Amino acid sequence: MAKSRDWTEILIRRGVIGPDQLKEAERSGGAVEDALVKLGYADADDIVKAKAEQHGLAFIELREVEIPASVVNLVPESLARENIVMPMSEGNGTIRVIMHDPMGFETIEKLRFVLNREIEVALAPREAIIEAINKYYGGSASETESVDSMLTEFTDTQIDFAEDGTPNTLSRTNTLEEGDAPVIRLVHLIIQEAVTMRASDIHVEPFAERVRIRYRIDGVLMERDSAPRRLLGAMVSRLKIMGSIDIAEKRRPQDGRIKINVAGKDIDLRVSILPTTHGQSVVMRILDRENIKVGLQDLGFSDDDFARFKQLIKRPNGILLVTGPTGSGKTTTLYAALNELNRPDVKIITAEDPVEYYLPGVNQCEVKAKIGMTFARIIRAMLRQNPNILLVGEIRDLETAETAIQASLTGHLVFSTLHTNDAPSAITRLVDIGIQPFLVASSVLAIMAQRLVRKVCPKCKVRYEPPPHVLAGIGLRPEIAKKANFMKGKGCSHCSKKGYRGRLGIYELMILTNQVREMAFKGESTMAIRKVARKQGMRTLFEDGVIKAIKGITTLDEVLRITQHDIASEPTPAAPTAAKK
Repeated sequence: MAKSRDWTEILIRRGVIGPDQLKEAERSGGAVEDALVKLGYADADDIVKAKAEQHGLAFIELREVEIPASVVNLVPESLARENIVMPMSEGNGTIRVIMHDPMGFETIEKLRFVLNREIEVALAPREAIIEAINKYYGGSASETESVDSMLTEFTDTQIDFAEDGTPNTLSRTNTLEEGDAPVIRLVHLIIQEAVTMRASDIHVEPFAERVRIRYRIDGVLMERDSAPRRLLGAMVSRLKIMGSIDIAEKRRPQDGRIKINVAGKDIDLRVSILPTTHGQSVVMRILDRENIKVGLQDLGFSDDDFARFKQLIKRPNGILLVTGPTGSGKTTTLYAALNELNRPDVKIITAEDPVEYYLPGVNQCEVKAKIGMTFARIIRAMLRQNPNILLVGEIRDLETAETAIQASLTGHLVFSTLHTNDAPSAITRLVDIGIQPFLVASSVLAIMAQRLVRKVCPKCKVRYEPPPHVLAGIGLRPEIAKKANFMKGKGCSHCSKKGYRGRLGIYELMILTNQVREMAFKGESTMAIRKVARKQGMRTLFEDGVIKAIKGITTLDEVLRITQHDIASEPTPAAPTAAKK
């Protein structure tokens, strides 16, 4: 127990977790480290780094090191897989191996006996070691095949299909087994490859002569090799079986959910099937449960916006709206806020359509319009459950908006989303839905618009100077531009030659001050509200993006692409301020 206290104290000292969060994890009944990860208070890297410090061992970022083949060959694959260890280097009769458990003395003794060498230990998370084993030794028999080789096999040979286009044997399980039909292996490999490449969506699109497969990575679609047209029926049937969807129905849109384990990680796929002129088109949204454990500090807020947003979510009542198009990270932002507020003394209920991620300790309800479980009806039922905080997936109509506002006026904090392009226009949108202006003015605390921009790849970034006409177009003065730290990625294996890896948010946070509330009450135009909000310190999406480009986090090209900003428009007042910082 003393050892456990040591590494948890290190986590507390580093500010990763607080004493209350540790107590909650200890009360869970299971292993403390598993509870901390499950609750979203710490990730595997944080815990292993703390254990490494506790035991005086090195922590290794496995994805950033290259291990020579000569070292890999020193440890048999069976030994590496069975004990989850990865050889890293050798010298002076000693092999340095990477483990995830610093207390694995039996494993160390076994390695010393089998390899007849002294063993030096370094630490890395379990998932990273498994990933490295698959990378350097190759996957298991089913994983060593690639999507490319499978597609080549299908293009060059004729596989036996039944009359309806499905293979003669389709397994009902979501795991690969020896002897599975080739299409089962192909579908599994496509999902596995997409997860490995950090894709958010997989698109399977039928055309007259081929089936196009695309992955959306960091918000941009990337085309994969096409599969032969004759595979469409088999692939769609396989995905339907995995998602418990009726394979006989081919004329109507269908939805389902697939649960699958990829490289030791549990992945959920939200499946949407749409009949088109050339067959059924399939889009799978990849929902990685690890992604939702993101903290507020990781979302990309500037320091002042972060402080204001953190203050807002701690208010006892009112509505906080997050706006933006589909795929702009609204759900992630709201879940990060809920993770921040999720404590044993707070009751949180959500109404979502559908529930995308499962949050421990939060009561989540799914909208089912067919049986009358609408947003408005769920919210009314929620209020009888005596919650502190409500999350309403989306305000779509007058009934939902009225019910959410009523909840905020009766002492509840309500989070919700709207589909508008910027923050000020959300006020007009609520009035257009049918809400009385005085209700909007009295209930809404703040409105935040957001988008996601790609981050410059940290491995291949280099300084660059944007063309003078671009700097002039965004209103950046020459003396400020000289002090800026503009970066761009050259393209490397880490970012798949794209120059970008990962995304972060750009934000437009409008707090409803007394003056803005008065304007909302009088029904003044979006333009007038925007003007006053900017005078009171609101940065636009474009301005926030430019500040992040000046700091070298993203590029001006990316900001212009995402905000669709006309570079001949008004100068940016916020950018010079950021550059001075």
